[in-house]
Amino acid sequence: MLIHVQISALVLFAGVAVGQDQSTTDFQCPKKSGFYPDPVQCDLYYHCTLDGDLVEKLCPDGLLFDDSNPSHEKCDTSVNVDCGQRTVQQEPKPSKGCPRANGFYKHWEEGSCDKFVQCVEGVANEMPCPPGLVYDDSASSCAWPVDSKRQCVTTKKDVLPDGFSCPDGDVMGPNGRILPHPTFAHPDDCAKFYICRNGVTPQYGSCSSGSVYNEESFKCDDPENVPGCENYYETTENEEEKKGAKN
Repeated sequence: MLIHVQISALVLFAGVAVGQDQSTTDFQCPKKSGFYPDPVQCDLYYHCTLDGDLVEKLCPDGLLFDDSNPSHEKCDTSVNVDCGQRTVQQEPKPSKGCPRANGFYKHWEEGSCDKFVQCVEGVANEMPCPPGLVYDDSASSCAWPVDSKRQCVTTKKDVLPDGFSCPDGDVMGPNGRILPHPTFAHPDDCAKFYICRNGVTPQYGSCSSGSVYNEESFKCDDPENVPGCENYYETTENEEEKKGAKN
């Protein structure tokens, strides 16, 4: 099943006028006033006034003109604008971490596949993809690695303080289906276990009092059903009593 997470733009801009001389462009205004795209350059557009005047306007660097409604003046990111044949853009104005002043881009560290950068007026803001997804710069979105065109195998794993990290590969449950959030037994404590959210993000889990984790069923169970943990609570109580006596 394809799961595709698209990143929504957080900021919208109007362009700035770059000229008002009708002779500087071959564009001809239609009879109806409004905002119209340049046929070649996707971040260039024109404001045609009621008086028949033409104002040439340019979106901020990295944003593109949304020509879906001539009544609205809107520059947006490539996530939300389909340029079609309008493939030309203005010269980029790069800054640290930002290929252009605005927009969404892959993280500057090649190993950080599960992160991306949102650039706003030349300022780079690091953003995470949902757990298990990688940023696909060809689509300006986060997607499952199998569905992404980006070949990214160096995504850094999250590691808990005790050293546990989620193993690679799918985990099959008792019913023969892949577990979306698989769990794993703690090596030293029968009542504790690990949870891997979306198979990649580890966190701690614990059973309620009186039960222990059963790695065969991936659930908490009666101690008598888990080999090696039958006397877990008796042993724990004895150890606590011994500690109390020493104190």
